[in-house]
Amino acid sequence: MTIIESIRIALVSLSANKLRSALTMLGIIIGVAAVIALMGVGRGAQQAIDSQINSMGTNLIFISPGAVSQGGVRSSQGSAQTLTYDDAVALATSGLSAVAAVAPEARTFGQVVYMGNNINTQIVGVTPEYETVRNYRVQAGEFINAGNVTARSTVAVIGANIMTTLFNGEDPIGQTIRINNVGFKVIGVLEAKGGGGFGNQDDQILVPLTTVNARLQRGNFRGSNLVSQISVQATDAGQINLAIQQVSEVLRERHKIRFEDDFTVRSQQDLLSTANQITGVLTLFLGGVAGISLLVGGIGIMNIMLVSVTERTREIGIRKAIGATRNNILAQFLTEATVLSIFGGLIGIATGAVIARVISSAPIGGTLVLNSVVGMDSILLATLFATAVGLFFGIYPAYRAASLNPIDALRYE
Repeated sequence: MTIIESIRIALVSLSANKLRSALTMLGIIIGVAAVIALMGVGRGAQQAIDSQINSMGTNLIFISPGAVSQGGVRSSQGSAQTLTYDDAVALATSGLSAVAAVAPEARTFGQVVYMGNNINTQIVGVTPEYETVRNYRVQAGEFINAGNVTARSTVAVIGANIMTTLFNGEDPIGQTIRINNVGFKVIGVLEAKGGGGFGNQDDQILVPLTTVNARLQRGNFRGSNLVSQISVQATDAGQINLAIQQVSEVLRERHKIRFEDDFTVRSQQDLLSTANQITGVLTLFLGGVAGISLLVGGIGIMNIMLVSVTERTREIGIRKAIGATRNNILAQFLTEATVLSIFGGLIGIATGAVIARVISSAPIGGTLVLNSVVGMDSILLATLFATAVGLFFGIYPAYRAASLNPIDALRYE
C-alpha cells in the first residue's frame, strides 16, 4: 500500500465521524495556537525592548556611581555618589582615541506646574552633548546650549508627553513652567521616542546640568557637582572595549583607586544581551507551557484511535483475511493519527497567528509598541511537534490494531 493510498483511506475513515475527528483535533489546534501566539508575543517583546535600548543612541557606554561586586551585588560603596561633573569634563578633554563624545546627566524628580495643570516627573540636568550622544531631537524650539550651562539658565526642554499634559494643545515655546517652585522658560519640545520597561523618555524635562545642581538639588563630591550618570559614545562599535578601558583608566587615576573601582561601566551591548537573555528565557517558558496543551491533545488522539480500533475490529480482520500484512495495518492507523495532528496543527498555526495579531493591536500602555513576531522557525517547530505528537500517541493504537488475530477479529461483534 502506497503512502498516498494510506492517506486517502485515512481521510475516508476520519470523514465518517466528522464531529469526533474535529473534537479530537481541537486539542492539537489549541496547543499549536498557544505555542505560536505566546512565542510570537515573547519575540515581539524582545524586539520592543531592543528598539527601546537602541533608541538611547549608538555605541554607548554608561558609567554609574558605585561598584558592583561579583554576582551583581552592590559593594559597600554601591550607594555612594562618586561621579562628578569634573569627571565628565576630564573624560571629554583627555584626548581618548576611542571616545567620540561625553554627556553627563543629573537626575531628580520635581513637581511641575503650568496654570492649573501639574505633574510629578523626572528632571534631567544635561549638557549640549546629550542631544547627540543620547539621540534626542527637538521638534520645536531649540536644545540646551553651552551658554545655558555656563550661565546656569532656568530654561527647559520638555518631552512630548509633558507638552500634552501641561499645555493641552497650546504652544509651549516661551511659556514659563514652575519646577519645585522655580520658574523655567520652555525653549524646546523633544520629538516623541516612546518608552516601556526602561522608562518613558517622553515623560522627562531637560534643563542645564549646572541649574539642577544650583536650583533643584545640592550635592558635591571632591569639590565638584555630583552627576547621576555619564554617557560616553565610542567612535564606533569596534572601539567600545578600548573606550571602556580608556575611560576606566582616567577615572581610576582621578579617584586615586588602588583596589576596587568606585564606579561601574556598562556598554549598550551589555544591556541588550541581558534583555535578550531574559526575554529569550521568557519566550521558551511560554512556549513550554503552551506545549503542555499539545500533550493533552496527543492523549485525546490516542483515546479516539483506541476507540476506532475497537469499532473497526471486524474491518481489520477482513483486511488481514484478504492479504493485508501487519505492517499495512500499522501504517494505516499511524497515518490516521498523523493526518489528525497535521490538520490540527495547520489550523492551530493560522489561529495562533490571528491571536498574535490581535494581541499586537491591543494597547500595552504608554507608547510602547508590541508587534508580535511569528517566525518560520516557530511555525516549523509547532508543525513538527504536532506531527511527532500524532505519531507518538498513535503508535500504541496502531500496534494494537496490527496485533489483532484475524480469526478473532472476524468473530468480533
